[in-house]
Amino acid sequence: MQNGVRTPRMYDLITKKKRGGELTKEELRYFVKGCVTDDIPKEQQAALLMAIWFQGMTDAETAELTVAMTESGETMDLSSLPGVKVDKHSTGGVGDKTTLIVAPLTAAAGLTVAKMSGRGLGHTGGTIDKLESIPGFSTSLTMDEFFDGVRQNGLALMGQTGELAPADKKLYALRDVIAAVDSIPLIASSIMSKKLAAGTDVILLDVKVGSGAFMKTTEDAEKLARAMVNIGEHAGKRTEALITDMNQPLGLAVGNSLEVAEAVEVLHGNGPEDVREESLMLSAELLYLSGRGDRGECRSIAEETLNSGKALEKLCAMVTTQGGDDYVIRNPSMFLQAPIVQEVLAPADGYIVGMDAESIGETSVMLGAGRETLDDAIDPAAGILLKKKYGAPMKKGEPIAVLFTSREAAIDGAEKRFLEAISVGKEPPAPRKLIYARVEKDKVVRY
Repeated sequence: MQNGVRTPRMYDLITKKKRGGELTKEELRYFVKGCVTDDIPKEQQAALLMAIWFQGMTDAETAELTVAMTESGETMDLSSLPGVKVDKHSTGGVGDKTTLIVAPLTAAAGLTVAKMSGRGLGHTGGTIDKLESIPGFSTSLTMDEFFDGVRQNGLALMGQTGELAPADKKLYALRDVIAAVDSIPLIASSIMSKKLAAGTDVILLDVKVGSGAFMKTTEDAEKLARAMVNIGEHAGKRTEALITDMNQPLGLAVGNSLEVAEAVEVLHGNGPEDVREESLMLSAELLYLSGRGDRGECRSIAEETLNSGKALEKLCAMVTTQGGDDYVIRNPSMFLQAPIVQEVLAPADGYIVGMDAESIGETSVMLGAGRETLDDAIDPAAGILLKKKYGAPMKKGEPIAVLFTSREAAIDGAEKRFLEAISVGKEPPAPRKLIYARVEKDKVVRY
């Protein structure tokens, strides 16, 4: 009993949730605080998380859990920075390098991008790993260096700090070992607690769906998108989500320096059309949410900023400010090259009618481009360059991909794994959409 208010008991919270009850704001705050301080035993933490996995959470519960997690540590105060502060977050995929384009593009168009990003784990790549493949580039900044970079360039990107939403780190580690990662309210609160703690005005969520995403169906992707948008709006942030395809890698490059080079090609006015189009849509939506005009006007601003070279110059400025060598940005062929390069040949005549993006991502991990645990080292030059994608015709024996690695022992297994990820048919498959839907606070617009 504190100040006349009865202190919750974890036994009662677990019982309530396992029977489908709704936890109160006070109960959720008690749970989060006890997890951070370790005052609640791990077995009771795990029991409540598993009860949530089975019973789900209401929108109000999810929002209150997220706020409690957000307030479990430090929060960023960006009020001293000029302009509208924006953030774009992807739920993770294979070959997803859009942040490397969207961040400098929107900064060059006048928005303020003070962004913290994460590292990759498993088959999904991380923006920080990609940036660290740029020679000299530092993602470990002091807060003064971070703020100075934003003031100087309108843009800075750094790694997430342990002081922001520490409850998320503890709860995620526990969810991982009890097989409770794939809970939509818990995923939503995990992502949004970090986004809210980062202090931006506008949050745009890129929710991936398909074989290479955590959400395998558009129905689940919409549920997750709606949950996160509701949380953001509940917290007073302008929040929307785009649901985008991850049934095949985005672009042609999978791997850190390979993906940076591809993003730079887009900033140079070249590069794969799907990467360019998705980056423009995300950028235009951020401009729209920031009040720069209607969606058509914002699309025009995004295209002009990209085509003029202003976005490329903004990326170069950020790289230089954070200690990197912008020579490789202007000349991406100068990135470090892997010592072992091997082509993968088409196994038969026909068309590529399916690509298991998750398996392709796992192939890149075998080559050294990703990590299975947070302590694994990454080879920045390792990865895959696709020569053929979904719907493309091929002849038996022609190259469909190129593997890059320094692990000679991994090359044969990686080639086998890649070929197993490709489905071949006699007829061309139906085209796929790049963008499936836009989720706003009060509606879903399907494309």
